[in-house]
Amino acid sequence: MTGTLFIVATPIGNLNDITFRAVDVLKNVDIVLAEDTRHSKKLFTHFEISTPIRAFHEHNEREKTKAIIDEIHSGKSIALISDAGTPLISDPGYYLVAYAIKEGIDVTPIPGPSALITALSASGLASDSFTFFGFLPSKQTARVKFLQKLISSSETIIFYESPKRILATLTDMLSIFGGEREVCLAKELTKSFETIHTDKIPSLIEYLTSDPAHQKGEFVILISSDDKIDLLDAENKLDKLLPILCAEMGASKAAKLAAKITGIDKKHCYKKAIELWLTFTSTIFFSVTIFAQMANNVVHKMVQKSFIDTLKTDAVQTHP
Repeated sequence: MTGTLFIVATPIGNLNDITFRAVDVLKNVDIVLAEDTRHSKKLFTHFEISTPIRAFHEHNEREKTKAIIDEIHSGKSIALISDAGTPLISDPGYYLVAYAIKEGIDVTPIPGPSALITALSASGLASDSFTFFGFLPSKQTARVKFLQKLISSSETIIFYESPKRILATLTDMLSIFGGEREVCLAKELTKSFETIHTDKIPSLIEYLTSDPAHQKGEFVILISSDDKIDLLDAENKLDKLLPILCAEMGASKAAKLAAKITGIDKKHCYKKAIELWLTFTSTIFFSVTIFAQMANNVVHKMVQKSFIDTLKTDAVQTHP
Protein backbone atom coordinates (compact mmCIF):
# COMPACT_ATOMS: atom_id res chain seq x y z
CA MET A 1 0.00 0.00 0.00
CA THR A 2 1.37 3.40 -1.00
CA GLY A 3 2.09 5.87 1.78
CA THR A 4 1.35 9.60 1.98
CA LEU A 5 3.45 12.72 1.58
CA PHE A 6 2.53 15.28 4.25
CA ILE A 7 3.40 18.97 3.84
CA VAL A 8 3.61 20.21 7.43
CA ALA A 9 3.71 23.87 8.47
CA THR A 10 5.83 24.63 11.52
CA PRO A 11 6.17 27.77 13.72
CA ILE A 12 7.84 30.89 12.31
CA GLY A 13 9.06 31.89 15.76
CA ASN A 14 6.78 31.05 18.66
CA LEU A 15 6.75 27.27 19.17
CA ASN A 16 3.24 27.43 20.63
CA ASP A 17 1.90 28.26 17.16
CA ILE A 18 2.28 24.67 15.95
CA THR A 19 -0.99 22.76 15.61
CA PHE A 20 -1.91 19.58 17.49
CA ARG A 21 -2.40 17.90 14.12
CA ALA A 22 1.10 18.87 12.96
CA VAL A 23 2.71 17.37 16.08
CA ASP A 24 0.62 14.21 15.70
CA VAL A 25 1.66 13.79 12.05
CA LEU A 26 5.34 14.42 12.79
CA LYS A 27 5.25 11.80 15.57
CA ASN A 28 3.54 9.14 13.46
CA VAL A 29 5.13 9.33 10.00
CA ASP A 30 8.07 7.10 9.16
CA ILE A 31 10.46 9.86 8.09
CA VAL A 32 10.62 13.67 8.31
CA LEU A 33 12.43 15.66 5.63
CA ALA A 34 13.86 18.90 7.01
CA GLU A 35 15.62 21.85 5.40
CA ASP A 36 18.11 22.06 8.27
CA THR A 37 18.13 19.03 10.58
CA ARG A 38 20.00 20.88 13.35
CA HIS A 39 17.41 23.64 13.39
CA SER A 40 14.45 21.23 13.31
CA LYS A 41 15.83 19.07 16.12
CA LYS A 42 15.09 21.95 18.52
CA LEU A 43 11.42 21.66 17.54
CA PHE A 44 11.54 17.88 17.87
CA THR A 45 13.12 18.05 21.31
CA HIS A 46 10.53 20.56 22.55
CA PHE A 47 7.59 18.37 21.47
CA GLU A 48 9.30 15.03 22.17
CA ILE A 49 9.23 13.91 18.54
CA SER A 50 11.54 10.93 17.92
CA THR A 51 10.81 10.32 14.22
CA PRO A 52 13.96 9.87 12.06
CA ILE A 53 14.87 13.14 10.34
CA ARG A 54 16.74 13.63 7.06
CA ALA A 55 18.22 16.66 5.33
CA PHE A 56 16.22 17.85 2.30
CA HIS A 57 17.12 21.24 0.82
CA GLU A 58 17.51 23.12 -2.44
CA HIS A 59 20.95 21.60 -3.10
CA ASN A 60 19.86 17.95 -2.91
CA GLU A 61 16.12 18.05 -3.75
CA ARG A 62 16.36 16.71 -7.29
CA GLU A 63 18.97 14.15 -6.30
CA LYS A 64 16.88 12.78 -3.38
CA THR A 65 13.35 12.98 -4.82
CA LYS A 66 13.29 9.68 -6.77
CA ALA A 67 14.41 7.65 -3.76
CA ILE A 68 11.84 9.39 -1.53
CA ILE A 69 9.05 8.63 -4.01
CA ASP A 70 10.13 4.96 -4.08
CA GLU A 71 9.96 4.83 -0.28
CA ILE A 72 6.44 6.25 -0.29
CA HIS A 73 5.42 3.71 -2.94
CA SER A 74 6.77 0.99 -0.66
CA GLY A 75 4.28 2.05 2.03
CA LYS A 76 6.16 4.64 4.07
CA SER A 77 4.56 7.98 4.98
CA ILE A 78 6.88 10.97 4.88
CA ALA A 79 6.49 14.52 6.16
CA LEU A 80 8.18 17.57 4.65
CA ILE A 81 8.95 20.58 6.84
CA SER A 82 10.95 23.77 6.32
CA ASP A 83 12.99 25.74 8.84
CA ALA A 84 9.95 27.88 9.59
CA GLY A 85 6.45 28.32 8.24
CA THR A 86 4.77 26.51 5.37
CA PRO A 87 7.02 24.40 3.10
CA LEU A 88 7.45 25.40 -0.57
CA ILE A 89 6.77 29.09 0.17
CA SER A 90 10.22 30.37 -0.86
CA ASP A 91 11.51 27.01 0.38
CA PRO A 92 12.34 23.61 -1.17
CA GLY A 93 9.68 21.04 -2.02
CA TYR A 94 8.13 22.01 -5.36
CA TYR A 95 9.97 19.33 -7.35
CA LEU A 96 9.12 16.64 -4.80
CA VAL A 97 5.42 17.53 -4.61
CA ALA A 98 5.08 17.78 -8.40
CA TYR A 99 6.78 14.38 -8.80
CA ALA A 100 4.56 12.82 -6.12
CA ILE A 101 1.38 14.05 -7.82
CA LYS A 102 2.54 12.63 -11.18
CA GLU A 103 3.13 9.32 -9.43
CA GLY A 104 -0.40 9.28 -8.04
CA ILE A 105 0.74 9.72 -4.44
CA ASP A 106 -1.56 11.44 -1.95
CA VAL A 107 -0.14 14.83 -0.92
CA THR A 108 -1.76 16.06 2.30
CA PRO A 109 -1.18 19.62 3.55
CA ILE A 110 -1.11 20.25 7.29
CA PRO A 111 -1.78 24.02 7.42
CA GLY A 112 -0.25 26.42 9.88
CA PRO A 113 1.96 29.52 10.15
CA SER A 114 3.10 31.52 7.13
CA ALA A 115 5.12 34.72 7.47
CA LEU A 116 3.58 36.45 4.46
CA ILE A 117 -0.04 35.82 5.57
CA THR A 118 0.79 36.76 9.16
CA ALA A 119 2.32 40.05 8.02
CA LEU A 120 -0.50 40.82 5.59
CA SER A 121 -3.19 40.30 8.23
CA ALA A 122 -1.67 42.97 10.49
CA SER A 123 -0.26 45.38 7.88
CA GLY A 124 -3.29 47.58 7.37
CA LEU A 125 -2.88 47.20 3.60
CA ALA A 126 -5.50 45.83 1.22
CA SER A 127 -5.76 42.05 1.52
CA ASP A 128 -8.48 41.34 -1.04
CA SER A 129 -5.91 40.87 -3.80
CA PHE A 130 -2.16 40.36 -3.44
CA THR A 131 0.85 38.75 -5.12
CA PHE A 132 3.83 37.15 -3.38
CA PHE A 133 7.15 37.25 -5.25
CA GLY A 134 9.45 35.56 -2.75
CA PHE A 135 12.90 37.14 -2.45
CA LEU A 136 13.88 40.05 -4.68
CA PRO A 137 17.04 39.74 -6.82
CA SER A 138 20.16 40.37 -4.75
CA LYS A 139 21.86 42.50 -7.42
CA GLN A 140 20.66 46.11 -7.60
CA THR A 141 20.35 46.28 -11.39
CA ALA A 142 18.14 43.19 -11.51
CA ARG A 143 16.19 44.32 -8.45
CA VAL A 144 15.43 47.77 -9.90
CA LYS A 145 14.38 46.25 -13.22
CA PHE A 146 12.05 43.83 -11.42
CA LEU A 147 10.47 46.54 -9.26
CA GLN A 148 9.91 48.84 -12.23
CA LYS A 149 7.54 46.24 -13.71
CA LEU A 150 5.36 46.54 -10.60
CA ILE A 151 4.85 50.32 -10.52
CA SER A 152 1.27 50.13 -11.78
CA SER A 153 0.28 46.98 -9.90
CA SER A 154 -3.36 47.05 -8.79
CA GLU A 155 -2.81 44.72 -5.83
CA THR A 156 -0.68 44.50 -2.69
CA ILE A 157 2.83 43.23 -3.45
CA ILE A 158 4.70 41.04 -0.97
CA PHE A 159 8.40 40.12 -0.76
CA TYR A 160 10.82 38.52 1.65
CA GLU A 161 14.11 40.33 2.24
CA SER A 162 17.28 39.70 4.22
CA PRO A 163 18.67 42.14 6.80
CA LYS A 164 21.76 42.64 4.63
CA ARG A 165 19.74 44.17 1.78
CA ILE A 166 16.72 45.71 3.51
CA LEU A 167 18.01 49.31 3.46
CA ALA A 168 19.23 49.09 -0.15
CA THR A 169 15.90 47.59 -1.20
CA LEU A 170 13.86 50.36 0.50
CA THR A 171 16.12 52.97 -1.14
CA ASP A 172 15.47 51.42 -4.55
CA MET A 173 11.73 51.33 -3.82
CA LEU A 174 11.76 55.03 -2.97
CA SER A 175 13.32 55.91 -6.32
CA ILE A 176 10.80 53.75 -8.19
CA PHE A 177 7.52 54.09 -6.28
CA GLY A 178 8.03 57.58 -4.86
CA GLY A 179 7.51 58.83 -1.34
CA GLU A 180 3.72 58.51 -1.05
CA ARG A 181 3.30 54.75 -1.38
CA GLU A 182 2.31 52.93 1.83
CA VAL A 183 4.71 50.12 2.74
CA CYS A 184 4.77 47.69 5.65
CA LEU A 185 7.93 46.24 7.15
CA ALA A 186 7.34 43.17 9.31
CA LYS A 187 10.13 41.28 11.05
CA GLU A 188 10.71 38.82 13.87
CA LEU A 189 7.06 37.80 13.57
CA THR A 190 5.66 35.96 16.62
CA LYS A 191 8.99 36.45 18.43
CA SER A 192 9.86 38.66 21.40
CA PHE A 193 10.99 41.58 19.23
CA GLU A 194 8.21 41.37 16.65
CA THR A 195 7.90 44.59 14.67
CA ILE A 196 5.17 45.54 12.20
CA HIS A 197 5.66 49.05 10.88
CA THR A 198 3.44 50.56 8.16
CA ASP A 199 4.30 54.02 6.82
CA LYS A 200 5.48 55.96 3.80
CA ILE A 201 8.85 54.79 2.40
CA PRO A 202 10.88 57.87 3.56
CA SER A 203 9.70 57.32 7.15
CA LEU A 204 10.63 53.64 6.98
CA ILE A 205 14.12 54.47 5.71
CA GLU A 206 14.47 56.92 8.60
CA TYR A 207 13.34 54.16 10.97
CA LEU A 208 15.91 51.68 9.60
CA THR A 209 18.80 54.14 9.79
CA SER A 210 17.94 55.47 13.26
CA ASP A 211 19.23 52.31 14.94
CA PRO A 212 21.34 49.45 13.49
CA ALA A 213 19.16 46.99 15.42
CA HIS A 214 16.19 48.00 13.26
CA GLN A 215 17.87 46.34 10.27
CA LYS A 216 18.26 42.97 11.96
CA GLY A 217 15.94 40.02 11.36
CA GLU A 218 14.26 38.47 8.33
CA PHE A 219 11.82 40.93 6.75
CA VAL A 220 8.48 40.69 5.01
CA ILE A 221 7.90 43.76 2.79
CA LEU A 222 4.37 44.66 1.70
CA ILE A 223 3.73 47.45 -0.80
CA SER A 224 0.30 49.00 -1.28
CA SER A 225 -1.12 48.96 -4.79
CA ASP A 226 -0.98 51.98 -7.07
CA ASP A 227 -4.74 52.57 -7.05
CA LYS A 228 -5.68 51.78 -3.45
CA ILE A 229 -6.65 54.89 -1.52
CA ASP A 230 -6.03 55.48 2.15
CA LEU A 231 -9.48 54.50 3.37
CA LEU A 232 -9.06 56.02 6.80
CA ASP A 233 -8.11 59.43 5.40
CA ALA A 234 -10.83 59.18 2.77
CA GLU A 235 -13.49 58.36 5.38
CA ASN A 236 -12.41 61.32 7.50
CA LYS A 237 -12.62 63.56 4.44
CA LEU A 238 -16.06 62.14 3.60
CA ASP A 239 -17.36 62.83 7.11
CA LYS A 240 -16.36 66.49 6.80
CA LEU A 241 -17.49 66.91 3.20
CA LEU A 242 -20.93 65.26 3.13
CA PRO A 243 -22.73 67.59 5.57
CA ILE A 244 -21.67 70.58 3.46
CA LEU A 245 -22.72 68.96 0.19
CA CYS A 246 -26.03 67.68 1.57
CA ALA A 247 -26.89 71.19 2.75
CA GLU A 248 -26.48 72.47 -0.81
CA MET A 249 -27.97 69.62 -2.85
CA GLY A 250 -29.89 66.36 -2.64
CA ALA A 251 -28.41 63.15 -1.20
CA SER A 252 -27.89 61.55 -4.62
CA LYS A 253 -25.94 64.48 -6.10
CA ALA A 254 -24.00 64.94 -2.86
CA ALA A 255 -22.98 61.25 -2.86
CA LYS A 256 -21.90 61.36 -6.51
CA LEU A 257 -19.71 64.41 -5.96
CA ALA A 258 -18.29 63.06 -2.70
CA ALA A 259 -17.32 59.80 -4.42
CA LYS A 260 -15.40 61.72 -7.09
CA ILE A 261 -13.55 63.82 -4.52
CA THR A 262 -12.66 61.09 -2.00
CA GLY A 263 -12.36 58.04 -4.27
CA ILE A 264 -14.77 56.09 -2.07
CA ASP A 265 -17.40 53.85 -3.67
CA LYS A 266 -20.51 55.83 -4.70
CA LYS A 267 -22.91 53.36 -3.02
CA HIS A 268 -21.11 53.83 0.31
CA CYS A 269 -21.24 57.62 -0.08
CA TYR A 270 -24.95 57.48 -0.93
CA LYS A 271 -25.70 55.31 2.12
CA LYS A 272 -23.93 57.79 4.38
CA ALA A 273 -25.64 60.73 2.66
CA ILE A 274 -29.08 59.16 3.26
CA GLU A 275 -28.20 58.50 6.91
CA LEU A 276 -27.04 62.09 7.25
CA TRP A 277 -30.17 63.39 5.52
CA LEU A 278 -32.45 61.31 7.75
CA THR A 279 -30.62 62.56 10.84
CA PHE A 280 -30.88 66.12 9.55
CA THR A 281 -34.62 65.89 8.78
CA SER A 282 -35.28 64.12 12.08
CA THR A 283 -33.50 66.92 13.90
CA ILE A 284 -35.56 69.53 12.04
CA PHE A 285 -38.78 67.62 12.75
CA PHE A 286 -37.87 67.35 16.40
CA SER A 287 -37.00 71.05 16.56
CA VAL A 288 -40.25 72.02 14.81
CA THR A 289 -42.22 69.78 17.16
CA ILE A 290 -40.59 71.31 20.21
CA PHE A 291 -41.15 74.81 18.83
CA ALA A 292 -44.80 73.99 18.12
CA GLN A 293 -45.25 72.68 21.65
CA MET A 294 -43.61 75.80 23.09
CA ALA A 295 -45.78 78.04 20.89
CA ASN A 296 -48.86 76.09 21.89
CA ASN A 297 -47.96 76.50 25.56
CA VAL A 298 -47.46 80.24 25.11
CA VAL A 299 -50.79 80.62 23.29
CA HIS A 300 -52.49 78.50 25.91
CA LYS A 301 -51.06 80.64 28.70
CA MET A 302 -52.06 83.83 26.84
CA VAL A 303 -55.62 82.57 26.36
CA GLN A 304 -55.75 81.43 29.97
CA LYS A 305 -54.45 84.79 31.16
CA SER A 306 -56.94 86.64 28.94
CA PHE A 307 -59.79 84.51 30.28
CA ILE A 308 -58.75 85.18 33.89
CA ASP A 309 -58.42 88.92 33.20
CA THR A 310 -61.91 88.90 31.69
CA LEU A 311 -63.31 87.13 34.73
CA LYS A 312 -61.65 89.66 37.01
CA THR A 313 -63.07 92.57 34.99
CA ASP A 314 -66.56 91.06 35.09
CA ALA A 315 -66.25 90.52 38.82
CA VAL A 316 -65.29 94.15 39.42
CA GLN A 317 -68.16 95.41 37.30
CA THR A 318 -70.65 93.12 39.09
CA HIS A 319 -69.50 94.18 42.55
CA PRO A 320 -68.68 97.90 42.43
